[in-house]
Amino acid sequence: MRFSPFALAALPGLASAQASVPAVASPGIGQFVQVLAMLALVLALIVGAAWLMRRFSLLPGQAGGRLRVVSGVMVGPKERVVIVEHGETWLLLGVTAQSVNLLHTEPRPADAPDAQQAPLPPFAEKLAALMKKGKA
Repeated sequence: MRFSPFALAALPGLASAQASVPAVASPGIGQFVQVLAMLALVLALIVGAAWLMRRFSLLPGQAGGRLRVVSGVMVGPKERVVIVEHGETWLLLGVTAQSVNLLHTEPRPADAPDAQQAPLPPFAEKLAALMKKGKA
């Protein structure tokens, strides 16, 4: 076997080129645990946001439109005072972890905003239109 002089000259260069290429590390268990931790964090944030919305009555249209929470204030760690509209009557309720008590009843004020007149936010309008298309 005969080698050309150019092939012999290229051999030292190949050896140095192969030595300078860094080895690619494969993903390890540490990266897998990190991805799982981030996924758990995102899921916890979603569950927490849903709990807050339910806790503070931020979900519109509950109870089929017959009842509406007009206002509410926390008066303790688990106690609230809320104004609930039922038809043309406002009910002042004391809400605790164990019970709900009627504190006062009065007719709906004339200057109170109407729940049906309040426009939906743009996102809610689009979502309602998409849901109607899906049912039809």
